[in-house]
Amino acid sequence: MTSSKISLTRTSPHRPPADHLRLQSENPISWVEMVDGRRLWVLTRLADVRAMLGDSRLSSDRRDPRHPNHMPYMAPDRRQQLIEMDAPDHTRVRRAILGEFTVQRVNSWRPRIQEIVDEAVDAMLAGPSEVDLVEALSLPVPSKVISEMLGVPYADHEFFQECSADFSRPTATPEQRGAAIGRLKSYISDLVQEKIKSPGDDLLSRQLAAGVDPEGVEEMGFLLLIAGHETTANMISLSVATLLDKRGHLATLLDNPELMAGAVEELLRYFTIAEIGAARLATEDLEIGGVQIKAGEGVLALTNTANRDPSVFPDPDEIDFTRMARNHLSFGFGPHVCLGQNLARLELEVVLATLLRRVPALRLTSPFDELSFKEDGPTYGIHELMVAW
Repeated sequence: MTSSKISLTRTSPHRPPADHLRLQSENPISWVEMVDGRRLWVLTRLADVRAMLGDSRLSSDRRDPRHPNHMPYMAPDRRQQLIEMDAPDHTRVRRAILGEFTVQRVNSWRPRIQEIVDEAVDAMLAGPSEVDLVEALSLPVPSKVISEMLGVPYADHEFFQECSADFSRPTATPEQRGAAIGRLKSYISDLVQEKIKSPGDDLLSRQLAAGVDPEGVEEMGFLLLIAGHETTANMISLSVATLLDKRGHLATLLDNPELMAGAVEELLRYFTIAEIGAARLATEDLEIGGVQIKAGEGVLALTNTANRDPSVFPDPDEIDFTRMARNHLSFGFGPHVCLGQNLARLELEVVLATLLRRVPALRLTSPFDELSFKEDGPTYGIHELMVAW
Protein backbone atom coordinates (compact mmCIF):
# COMPACT_ATOMS: atom_id res chain seq x y z
CA MET A 1 0.00 0.00 0.00
CA THR A 2 1.60 3.26 -1.12
CA SER A 3 0.87 6.59 0.50
CA SER A 4 1.05 10.12 -0.87
CA LYS A 5 -0.01 13.45 0.59
CA ILE A 6 -2.40 15.52 -1.52
CA SER A 7 -4.53 18.64 -1.35
CA LEU A 8 -7.88 19.20 -3.04
CA THR A 9 -7.05 22.86 -3.73
CA ARG A 10 -7.14 23.66 -7.43
CA THR A 11 -4.14 25.52 -8.78
CA SER A 12 -5.46 26.22 -12.30
CA PRO A 13 -8.87 26.43 -13.96
CA HIS A 14 -7.43 24.66 -17.01
CA ARG A 15 -6.02 21.47 -15.47
CA PRO A 16 -6.44 19.35 -12.35
CA PRO A 17 -3.66 19.67 -9.76
CA ALA A 18 -0.37 18.19 -10.96
CA ASP A 19 -0.21 15.63 -8.15
CA HIS A 20 -3.69 14.36 -9.09
CA LEU A 21 -2.63 13.89 -12.69
CA ARG A 22 0.54 12.15 -11.55
CA LEU A 23 -1.52 9.69 -9.55
CA GLN A 24 -3.69 9.05 -12.59
CA SER A 25 -0.69 8.12 -14.73
CA GLU A 26 1.38 6.31 -12.08
CA ASN A 27 -0.94 4.96 -9.38
CA PRO A 28 -4.58 5.61 -10.34
CA ILE A 29 -6.03 4.03 -7.18
CA SER A 30 -3.92 5.35 -4.31
CA TRP A 31 -3.93 5.28 -0.54
CA VAL A 32 -3.23 8.92 0.35
CA GLU A 33 -2.93 11.26 3.27
CA MET A 34 -4.98 14.43 2.96
CA VAL A 35 -3.57 17.74 4.16
CA ASP A 36 -5.77 17.50 7.27
CA GLY A 37 -4.19 14.15 8.19
CA ARG A 38 -7.01 11.84 7.09
CA ARG A 39 -6.06 8.75 5.08
CA LEU A 40 -8.27 7.34 2.35
CA TRP A 41 -8.35 5.90 -1.14
CA VAL A 42 -8.52 8.24 -4.13
CA LEU A 43 -9.62 7.16 -7.59
CA THR A 44 -8.58 9.03 -10.72
CA ARG A 45 -9.73 6.97 -13.74
CA LEU A 46 -13.22 7.31 -15.16
CA ALA A 47 -13.98 3.56 -15.23
CA ASP A 48 -12.92 3.10 -11.60
CA VAL A 49 -14.96 6.10 -10.46
CA ARG A 50 -18.07 4.80 -12.24
CA ALA A 51 -17.55 1.41 -10.57
CA MET A 52 -17.22 3.11 -7.19
CA LEU A 53 -20.29 5.34 -7.55
CA GLY A 54 -22.42 2.41 -8.64
CA ASP A 55 -21.37 0.05 -5.80
CA SER A 56 -23.92 -0.31 -2.99
CA ARG A 57 -21.18 -1.49 -0.62
CA LEU A 58 -19.85 2.07 -0.56
CA SER A 59 -21.99 4.22 1.71
CA SER A 60 -22.99 7.87 1.39
CA ASP A 61 -24.02 8.11 5.06
CA ARG A 62 -21.97 10.98 6.45
CA ARG A 63 -23.03 10.45 10.06
CA ASP A 64 -20.24 7.89 10.48
CA PRO A 65 -17.10 9.76 11.66
CA ARG A 66 -15.01 7.61 9.32
CA HIS A 67 -16.82 8.95 6.24
CA PRO A 68 -14.63 11.35 4.20
CA ASN A 69 -17.43 13.94 4.22
CA HIS A 70 -18.37 13.56 7.89
CA MET A 71 -19.44 16.95 9.26
CA PRO A 72 -18.81 17.15 13.01
CA TYR A 73 -20.79 20.40 13.28
CA MET A 74 -24.00 18.59 12.27
CA ALA A 75 -26.10 16.93 14.96
CA PRO A 76 -25.65 13.14 14.77
CA ASP A 77 -29.40 12.54 15.17
CA ARG A 78 -30.41 14.98 12.43
CA ARG A 79 -32.61 13.89 9.54
CA GLN A 80 -30.45 12.92 6.59
CA GLN A 81 -30.33 14.75 3.28
CA LEU A 82 -30.97 12.77 0.11
CA ILE A 83 -27.26 12.93 -0.81
CA GLU A 84 -26.38 11.24 2.50
CA MET A 85 -28.82 8.35 2.25
CA ASP A 86 -28.26 4.75 1.23
CA ALA A 87 -30.85 2.32 -0.12
CA PRO A 88 -33.64 1.62 0.64
CA ASP A 89 -34.27 5.09 2.14
CA HIS A 90 -32.49 6.82 -0.72
CA THR A 91 -34.50 4.89 -3.31
CA ARG A 92 -37.80 5.80 -1.67
CA VAL A 93 -37.08 9.51 -1.22
CA ARG A 94 -35.53 9.95 -4.66
CA ARG A 95 -38.44 8.20 -6.37
CA ALA A 96 -40.86 10.68 -4.76
CA ILE A 97 -39.09 13.72 -6.26
CA LEU A 98 -37.72 12.30 -9.51
CA GLY A 99 -40.77 13.22 -11.60
CA GLU A 100 -40.07 16.93 -11.05
CA PHE A 101 -36.78 16.68 -12.95
CA THR A 102 -37.49 14.49 -15.97
CA VAL A 103 -36.39 15.81 -19.37
CA GLN A 104 -40.03 16.44 -20.33
CA ARG A 105 -40.87 18.28 -17.09
CA VAL A 106 -37.74 20.39 -17.22
CA ASN A 107 -38.26 21.26 -20.89
CA SER A 108 -41.68 22.62 -20.00
CA TRP A 109 -39.77 25.31 -18.09
CA ARG A 110 -37.83 26.44 -21.18
CA PRO A 111 -40.13 29.39 -22.05
CA ARG A 112 -40.05 30.70 -18.47
CA ILE A 113 -36.29 30.23 -18.20
CA GLN A 114 -35.88 32.15 -21.45
CA GLU A 115 -38.01 34.98 -19.98
CA ILE A 116 -35.91 35.03 -16.81
CA VAL A 117 -32.67 35.18 -18.80
CA ASP A 118 -34.02 37.90 -21.09
CA GLU A 119 -35.15 39.94 -18.09
CA ALA A 120 -31.66 39.70 -16.58
CA VAL A 121 -30.00 40.67 -19.87
CA ASP A 122 -32.47 43.55 -20.32
CA ALA A 123 -31.55 44.90 -16.89
CA MET A 124 -27.86 44.45 -17.62
CA LEU A 125 -28.03 46.30 -20.94
CA ALA A 126 -30.10 49.12 -19.43
CA GLY A 127 -27.33 50.07 -17.02
CA PRO A 128 -23.61 50.87 -17.26
CA SER A 129 -21.74 49.06 -20.05
CA GLU A 130 -19.51 47.30 -17.52
CA VAL A 131 -20.90 44.89 -14.91
CA ASP A 132 -20.01 41.97 -12.70
CA LEU A 133 -21.68 39.14 -14.60
CA VAL A 134 -21.81 37.01 -11.45
CA GLU A 135 -24.13 39.53 -9.80
CA ALA A 136 -25.96 40.57 -12.99
CA LEU A 137 -26.67 37.16 -14.51
CA SER A 138 -24.92 34.07 -13.13
CA LEU A 139 -26.48 34.16 -9.66
CA PRO A 140 -29.90 35.73 -10.37
CA VAL A 141 -30.96 33.36 -13.15
CA PRO A 142 -30.65 29.97 -11.39
CA SER A 143 -31.70 31.53 -8.10
CA LYS A 144 -34.94 32.81 -9.61
CA VAL A 145 -35.58 29.56 -11.49
CA ILE A 146 -35.23 27.33 -8.43
CA SER A 147 -37.16 29.81 -6.28
CA GLU A 148 -40.10 29.73 -8.68
CA MET A 149 -39.97 25.95 -8.94
CA LEU A 150 -40.15 25.62 -5.17
CA GLY A 151 -42.68 28.40 -4.68
CA VAL A 152 -40.20 30.60 -2.80
CA PRO A 153 -40.67 34.39 -3.07
CA TYR A 154 -37.83 35.68 -5.24
CA ALA A 155 -37.61 38.73 -2.97
CA ASP A 156 -35.80 36.44 -0.53
CA HIS A 157 -33.10 35.32 -3.01
CA GLU A 158 -30.40 37.54 -1.44
CA PHE A 159 -31.04 35.81 1.88
CA PHE A 160 -30.39 32.42 0.24
CA GLN A 161 -27.23 33.62 -1.47
CA GLU A 162 -25.87 35.06 1.78
CA CYS A 163 -26.56 31.86 3.70
CA SER A 164 -25.08 29.74 0.91
CA ALA A 165 -21.96 31.90 0.86
CA ASP A 166 -21.59 31.61 4.65
CA PHE A 167 -21.93 27.84 4.45
CA SER A 168 -19.55 27.44 1.48
CA ARG A 169 -16.79 29.83 2.52
CA PRO A 170 -13.57 27.79 3.06
CA THR A 171 -12.60 29.89 6.08
CA ALA A 172 -15.98 29.47 7.77
CA THR A 173 -15.88 27.91 11.21
CA PRO A 174 -18.09 24.93 12.08
CA GLU A 175 -20.23 27.33 14.12
CA GLN A 176 -20.67 29.69 11.15
CA ARG A 177 -21.61 26.83 8.86
CA GLY A 178 -24.06 25.49 11.40
CA ALA A 179 -25.62 28.93 11.86
CA ALA A 180 -26.08 29.39 8.09
CA ILE A 181 -27.73 26.00 7.82
CA GLY A 182 -29.97 26.83 10.75
CA ARG A 183 -31.17 30.09 9.18
CA LEU A 184 -31.99 28.41 5.90
CA LYS A 185 -33.77 25.48 7.50
CA SER A 186 -35.82 27.76 9.71
CA TYR A 187 -36.97 29.72 6.67
CA ILE A 188 -37.83 26.57 4.71
CA SER A 189 -39.72 25.20 7.70
CA ASP A 190 -41.87 28.32 7.86
CA LEU A 191 -42.42 28.19 4.10
CA VAL A 192 -43.57 24.55 4.22
CA GLN A 193 -46.07 25.41 6.95
CA GLU A 194 -47.45 28.13 4.67
CA LYS A 195 -47.75 25.58 1.84
CA ILE A 196 -49.69 23.26 4.13
CA LYS A 197 -52.19 26.07 4.79
CA SER A 198 -52.25 27.50 1.27
CA PRO A 199 -50.85 25.05 -1.31
CA GLY A 200 -49.83 26.35 -4.72
CA ASP A 201 -48.67 25.04 -8.07
CA ASP A 202 -45.11 24.40 -6.96
CA LEU A 203 -42.76 21.55 -6.12
CA LEU A 204 -43.08 21.83 -2.33
CA SER A 205 -46.88 21.82 -2.48
CA ARG A 206 -46.91 18.82 -4.82
CA GLN A 207 -44.59 16.89 -2.50
CA LEU A 208 -46.92 17.57 0.41
CA ALA A 209 -49.95 16.53 -1.67
CA ALA A 210 -48.15 13.30 -2.60
CA GLY A 211 -47.92 12.37 1.08
CA VAL A 212 -44.33 13.31 1.88
CA ASP A 213 -44.17 14.36 5.51
CA PRO A 214 -43.47 18.06 6.18
CA GLU A 215 -40.01 17.44 7.62
CA GLY A 216 -39.05 15.47 4.53
CA VAL A 217 -40.30 18.32 2.31
CA GLU A 218 -38.26 20.78 4.37
CA GLU A 219 -35.09 18.75 3.91
CA MET A 220 -35.67 18.41 0.17
CA GLY A 221 -36.40 22.11 -0.19
CA PHE A 222 -33.21 22.99 1.66
CA LEU A 223 -31.11 20.70 -0.52
CA LEU A 224 -32.60 21.96 -3.78
CA LEU A 225 -32.18 25.61 -2.85
CA ILE A 226 -28.50 25.11 -2.04
CA ALA A 227 -27.76 22.83 -4.98
CA GLY A 228 -30.11 24.59 -7.39
CA HIS A 229 -28.42 27.92 -7.73
CA GLU A 230 -24.77 28.06 -6.68
CA THR A 231 -23.49 25.20 -8.84
CA THR A 232 -25.24 26.43 -11.98
CA ALA A 233 -24.17 30.00 -11.25
CA ASN A 234 -20.54 28.90 -11.12
CA MET A 235 -20.87 27.02 -14.40
CA ILE A 236 -22.44 30.05 -16.11
CA SER A 237 -19.58 32.31 -15.01
CA LEU A 238 -16.83 29.85 -15.95
CA SER A 239 -18.42 29.06 -19.31
CA VAL A 240 -18.89 32.69 -20.31
CA ALA A 241 -15.38 33.60 -19.16
CA THR A 242 -13.92 30.74 -21.18
CA LEU A 243 -15.78 31.66 -24.36
CA LEU A 244 -14.70 35.28 -24.02
CA ASP A 245 -11.11 34.20 -23.40
CA LYS A 246 -10.98 31.59 -26.16
CA ARG A 247 -12.50 33.58 -28.99
CA GLY A 248 -12.07 30.72 -31.46
CA HIS A 249 -14.57 28.66 -29.49
CA LEU A 250 -16.89 31.64 -29.34
CA ALA A 251 -16.69 32.00 -33.12
CA THR A 252 -17.40 28.28 -33.54
CA LEU A 253 -20.66 28.60 -31.60
CA LEU A 254 -21.66 31.78 -33.42
CA ASP A 255 -21.18 30.02 -36.76
CA ASN A 256 -22.59 26.67 -35.61
CA PRO A 257 -25.34 27.21 -33.02
CA GLU A 258 -26.33 23.55 -33.39
CA LEU A 259 -23.18 22.70 -31.41
CA MET A 260 -24.53 24.35 -28.25
CA ALA A 261 -25.61 21.09 -26.58
CA GLY A 262 -22.18 19.59 -27.20
CA ALA A 263 -20.55 22.79 -25.93
CA VAL A 264 -22.49 22.57 -22.67
CA GLU A 265 -21.38 18.97 -22.11
CA GLU A 266 -17.76 19.77 -22.92
CA LEU A 267 -17.66 22.78 -20.59
CA LEU A 268 -19.22 20.68 -17.82
CA ARG A 269 -16.51 18.06 -18.34
CA TYR A 270 -13.73 20.61 -18.56
CA PHE A 271 -14.53 22.37 -15.28
CA THR A 272 -16.14 19.61 -13.15
CA ILE A 273 -17.05 22.22 -10.58
CA ALA A 274 -18.38 19.93 -7.80
CA GLU A 275 -16.47 16.99 -6.34
CA ILE A 276 -17.71 16.93 -2.75
CA GLY A 277 -20.44 14.35 -3.43
CA ALA A 278 -18.02 11.76 -4.76
CA ALA A 279 -16.93 10.36 -1.38
CA ARG A 280 -17.97 7.06 0.15
CA LEU A 281 -17.25 4.73 3.08
CA ALA A 282 -16.72 1.01 2.48
CA THR A 283 -19.20 -1.04 4.52
CA GLU A 284 -17.52 -4.32 3.61
CA ASP A 285 -14.39 -5.53 1.87
CA LEU A 286 -14.46 -5.02 -1.89
CA GLU A 287 -12.26 -4.62 -4.94
CA ILE A 288 -12.09 -1.81 -7.49
CA GLY A 289 -9.71 -1.88 -10.43
CA GLY A 290 -7.80 -4.78 -8.94
CA VAL A 291 -7.22 -2.95 -5.62
CA GLN A 292 -8.54 -4.32 -2.33
CA ILE A 293 -10.48 -1.85 -0.17
CA LYS A 294 -11.34 -2.85 3.38
CA ALA A 295 -14.51 -2.19 5.33
CA GLY A 296 -14.25 1.09 7.23
CA GLU A 297 -11.93 2.76 4.72
CA GLY A 298 -12.90 6.00 3.00
CA VAL A 299 -12.90 6.39 -0.78
CA LEU A 300 -12.81 9.66 -2.70
CA ALA A 301 -13.31 10.03 -6.45
CA LEU A 302 -11.26 12.82 -8.01
CA THR A 303 -13.88 13.42 -10.68
CA ASN A 304 -12.12 16.48 -12.05
CA THR A 305 -9.16 14.25 -12.85
CA ALA A 306 -11.32 11.34 -14.07
CA ASN A 307 -12.95 13.76 -16.51
CA ARG A 308 -9.47 14.27 -17.99
CA ASP A 309 -8.85 10.53 -18.38
CA PRO A 310 -6.95 10.35 -21.70
CA SER A 311 -8.13 6.78 -22.31
CA VAL A 312 -11.69 8.13 -22.52
CA PHE A 313 -11.22 11.72 -23.68
CA PRO A 314 -8.36 12.11 -26.19
CA ASP A 315 -6.46 15.39 -25.69
CA PRO A 316 -8.42 15.92 -22.48
CA ASP A 317 -7.04 19.39 -21.78
CA GLU A 318 -8.42 20.69 -25.08
CA ILE A 319 -11.98 22.01 -25.37
CA ASP A 320 -13.74 20.26 -28.24
CA PHE A 321 -17.41 21.04 -28.78
CA THR A 322 -17.79 18.08 -31.15
CA ARG A 323 -16.57 15.60 -28.53
CA MET A 324 -20.12 14.79 -27.28
CA ALA A 325 -18.73 14.12 -23.82
CA ARG A 326 -22.02 13.18 -22.15
CA ASN A 327 -20.27 10.28 -20.40
CA HIS A 328 -18.47 12.75 -18.11
CA LEU A 329 -18.83 12.56 -14.34
CA SER A 330 -19.68 16.18 -13.57
CA PHE A 331 -23.16 15.15 -12.39
CA GLY A 332 -21.90 12.01 -10.71
CA PHE A 333 -23.03 8.52 -11.63
CA GLY A 334 -25.15 5.69 -10.28
CA PRO A 335 -27.99 5.98 -7.75
CA HIS A 336 -26.85 9.42 -6.59
CA VAL A 337 -26.47 11.00 -10.04
CA CYS A 338 -27.52 14.66 -9.79
CA LEU A 339 -31.29 15.14 -9.73
CA GLY A 340 -31.05 18.54 -11.35
CA GLN A 341 -28.76 17.68 -14.25
CA ASN A 342 -31.45 18.28 -16.90
CA LEU A 343 -32.29 21.66 -15.39
CA ALA A 344 -28.63 22.69 -15.18
CA ARG A 345 -28.06 21.76 -18.82
CA LEU A 346 -31.09 23.73 -19.93
CA GLU A 347 -30.16 26.84 -17.95
CA LEU A 348 -26.61 26.79 -19.32
CA GLU A 349 -27.84 26.35 -22.88
CA VAL A 350 -30.37 29.18 -22.65
CA VAL A 351 -27.95 31.60 -20.96
CA LEU A 352 -25.09 31.00 -23.39
CA ALA A 353 -27.28 31.11 -26.50
CA THR A 354 -28.96 34.31 -25.32
CA LEU A 355 -25.70 36.09 -24.56
CA LEU A 356 -24.24 35.11 -27.92
CA ARG A 357 -27.32 36.42 -29.70
CA ARG A 358 -28.00 39.57 -27.72
CA VAL A 359 -24.58 40.77 -26.56
CA PRO A 360 -22.13 39.79 -29.34
CA ALA A 361 -19.68 42.53 -28.27
CA LEU A 362 -19.32 41.12 -24.73
CA ARG A 363 -15.69 40.99 -23.54
CA LEU A 364 -13.63 40.43 -20.40
CA THR A 365 -12.17 43.54 -18.79
CA SER A 366 -9.15 41.64 -17.49
CA PRO A 367 -7.27 38.51 -18.61
CA PHE A 368 -8.88 35.18 -17.75
CA ASP A 369 -5.95 34.01 -15.60
CA GLU A 370 -6.23 37.14 -13.43
CA LEU A 371 -9.79 36.33 -12.38
CA SER A 372 -10.43 35.47 -8.73
CA PHE A 373 -11.28 31.77 -8.63
CA LYS A 374 -13.00 29.83 -5.83
CA GLU A 375 -10.17 27.43 -5.15
CA ASP A 376 -11.07 25.82 -1.83
CA GLY A 377 -14.84 25.70 -1.65
CA PRO A 378 -17.16 22.75 -2.28
CA THR A 379 -17.77 24.06 -5.82
CA TYR A 380 -15.29 25.66 -8.18
CA GLY A 381 -16.15 29.01 -9.71
CA ILE A 382 -15.37 32.71 -10.04
CA HIS A 383 -15.94 35.25 -7.29
CA GLU A 384 -16.33 38.19 -9.69
CA LEU A 385 -16.49 38.39 -13.49
CA MET A 386 -16.23 41.93 -14.82
CA VAL A 387 -17.37 42.22 -18.44
CA ALA A 388 -18.06 45.07 -20.83
CA TRP A 389 -19.60 45.56 -24.28
